[in-house]
Amino acid sequence: MNRRLHALRTATALFTTLALPGAALAASEDISPEVLTAMQRDLGLTAEQARQRLETEALTVHTERTLRGELGTSFGGAWLNETGDRLVVGVTTAAGEQAARRAGAEPRWVTRTERELDALKEALDRGADVASKDIHGWYVDLPTNSVVVLARDAAVVNAERFVAESGAADTAVRVVISQEKPRPFYDLRGGDAYYINGNTRCSIGFPVAGGFVTAGHCGGVNSSTQGHNGAGQGTVRGSSFPNNDYAWVQVNGNWASQPWVYNYAGGNVIVAGSAEAGINASVCRSGSTTGWRCGVIQAKNVTVNYDVGPVYGLTRSNACAAGGDSGGSFISGNQAQGVTSGGSGDCNTGGTTYFQPVNEILSVYGLSLTTNGGSGGREIVGLAGKCIDVDHSNTANGTAIQLWDCNGSNAQKWTFHGDGTLRAFGKCMDVTWGSTANGALIQLHDCTGNPAQQFVLSGAGDLVNPQANKCVDVSEWNSNNGTRLQIWECAGTANQKWYLR
Repeated sequence: MNRRLHALRTATALFTTLALPGAALAASEDISPEVLTAMQRDLGLTAEQARQRLETEALTVHTERTLRGELGTSFGGAWLNETGDRLVVGVTTAAGEQAARRAGAEPRWVTRTERELDALKEALDRGADVASKDIHGWYVDLPTNSVVVLARDAAVVNAERFVAESGAADTAVRVVISQEKPRPFYDLRGGDAYYINGNTRCSIGFPVAGGFVTAGHCGGVNSSTQGHNGAGQGTVRGSSFPNNDYAWVQVNGNWASQPWVYNYAGGNVIVAGSAEAGINASVCRSGSTTGWRCGVIQAKNVTVNYDVGPVYGLTRSNACAAGGDSGGSFISGNQAQGVTSGGSGDCNTGGTTYFQPVNEILSVYGLSLTTNGGSGGREIVGLAGKCIDVDHSNTANGTAIQLWDCNGSNAQKWTFHGDGTLRAFGKCMDVTWGSTANGALIQLHDCTGNPAQQFVLSGAGDLVNPQANKCVDVSEWNSNNGTRLQIWECAGTANQKWYLR
């Protein structure tokens, strides 16, 4: 790498930071038209506004993660503004304010850090068993720097007593009058209907290797399931409700997992991964009763106090739902978010819906999300129109990853998996020795879960290893066949730009 190019990369590093999202959102042309149409209908956006919002949301994920690490215990949380075009970061110090501005975010001074708010919410969680059923839930509300307790108008005194007895009495905890009465949506491709023990109807969340994930309240372990067509489908192998609301179903050989969520308009929305979207990010859901509906993410780590007991760690959205939608898919752009738990209202009167985050389900049961790279993979094309290639199709650990003429071989077919890895021949793209240094070479290796095997393709075309916060780079701008790939500080240059084909 010559000195002039290195200087260019250093000078441009600040301006490329915001183009390194943690969400693996595909290029804008890969955004499903069904997603855009539903966002226009439910969020009142034009097609261009919806597209721009999705791209902005993808870009802010990396910025939030960076600032969270930089500000540490002084971090006051992060959320998108109401129009979804800017990241707002809660700050409690002058240094935090400066860091937020440098990152391109809007700093907002807050009284309490995110950690302090979480501690108040955790105190309420510990007292959940004594919360009366007219107290409907509680959550940290980052934009108002408070903890919200939802209760019926006749239950304010009970709610205040609950707050006090939980040890969470603080001016940051506020009781909000709410007529919501969240309930599991029992009436029951993602979003398709399925049936439990031949009667209860729920909705599929997301296909995984060997089955699908859904809501825990839909059925207990060893319950049998039937598909939307009435054919025998599978068996519930894991289920948790209340406390959690998740389950997974192992299907028989007649059912194949596909990386799709049904949009109830005759098409499928592609699932590319499961990067978690932020507060105020747009989100759409699919379910067998109300179909395809969109809204925004309003709060995370919400405790919902159902009649049968509390469920912790849910995400709150204003995307409407109704009975039978339980278990169905929540997706932001092309990133899986979670499975529908319950809510209040319906799609005629509006209401609130809660979902169980999907990454927790995948982690608990050791499942692999089915994504759009799951069958055959795709070429990743870069400098001089050449492809990322596994040297001589060798599957041994340590095999070089290089640039080569695109030839359609399996050595150039790559799959983005739900765990953030990028795979060929069932093995992972890997930074040698887990290095974060400029010039560390890229190789093929057994998948281990190491952060050195995490890669994100941004909407700007940067293929980033988040651990190093550096880009996959063609060494010395050499476009000859066999040139090794490495990681290097992201500069937005042509030898770091990649696209899927």
